[in-house]
Amino acid sequence: MQQLLDQIVKECAPLSEAGHVADYIPELAKANPKSFGAAVTDKDGKQWASGDADETFCLESIAKVVSLALALQLRGFDDVFDRVGRSAIADPFNSIMRLEMDSPHRPHNPMINSGAIVVVSLLPQEGVEAKIGAVLELCAVLSGQKIAEVVERVYLSEKFTSDRNRALAYFLRSVGSLEGDVEDTLDVYFRMCSIGTTAKQLSVLGATLACNGRNPLTGQDVISPTVARTVRALMMTCGMYDGSGEFAVDVGIPAKSGVGGGIVGTVPGRAGLAVYGPSLDERGNSVAGVAAMKRLSLEGGFRVI
Repeated sequence: MQQLLDQIVKECAPLSEAGHVADYIPELAKANPKSFGAAVTDKDGKQWASGDADETFCLESIAKVVSLALALQLRGFDDVFDRVGRSAIADPFNSIMRLEMDSPHRPHNPMINSGAIVVVSLLPQEGVEAKIGAVLELCAVLSGQKIAEVVERVYLSEKFTSDRNRALAYFLRSVGSLEGDVEDTLDVYFRMCSIGTTAKQLSVLGATLACNGRNPLTGQDVISPTVARTVRALMMTCGMYDGSGEFAVDVGIPAKSGVGGGIVGTVPGRAGLAVYGPSLDERGNSVAGVAAMKRLSLEGGFRVI
C-alpha cells in the first residue's frame, strides 16, 4: 500500500497545475496550489501516508458530514429529513435559483450549503458556543484527535466574505425553512467549515464511517451504525457537489469534498481514504485529489460500486 500511495501522489501532484485555489475566500487564496498529499487508514487502524498528508487545511464542506451525523444522532431521522431532502442535485452547491424555484422551498440534501445551514439550525444545543463545541467534539472523536480547533483567520475570512451563504440563510428564513437566529446559525456554519484537519486525520474519519461508527484507532463507538450508513449513502449520491454522479461512476466510493482541497472517502468495512490538494476544478473539487481517488479505487481495489 505504501508503494502504491507514494506512486499515486508523485504522479497525480502535477495535475494541480490544471486548477486554481478557492480565491473567493481570501484566506484560502493563500494556499500553496502545489501542495498534495494522501492517506489511508484501514479497519484495523493501520495507516499509510504520502506527500503533504500532515499539512493543515480546513474542512470547508467536509464539515457537513460531521454536522449531519451530529444532527441525526441527536434529533433523529424524522426531524432532520422533514426539513432537508435526500436527493442529488445538478446545480452548484451554493445555488439560490433552485431553492427559490422548487416548492416547498426545502434544500435538496444536507451536502449543499443551504441544506447544511438548515442542519446546523436543527442542532439542539443552545447558543453558538455550545453548538460549535458539539461539532468540534464529534469531529475530534471521529478523526481520532484529542482536540479539533477552528482556524480563526479562515473563520473570519469566511464570515466577512460570504454574501451568498448569508443570502441563502435569509431566504430560507423568509419561507419558513429556517428557525432561530440567522446570524448565530451562520456563525456556527462558518466556524465548522474553518475546522483545521490533515489528510491523515481525515482518513481516520473516513475509516470510522467505514466501520459503522467505530473509530479503528481508539475502538470508541462514536455514532450509531444507522447514522454511519446514512451519511455514507448521502456522500455517495451528493458528496462531490454537482460532480457527484460522475465521481460515483468513475470512482465508486462514497466521498465528500471541500473547497479547502480535501476529499474524504469511506469504503464500508475496509478503510478510510483522504487526499489534500487545494488546486480545484470548476466544480470545487481537488483536481489532483479526484485523480488520486480514482487510482486508489481502481489500483487499490477500494471501489464500492
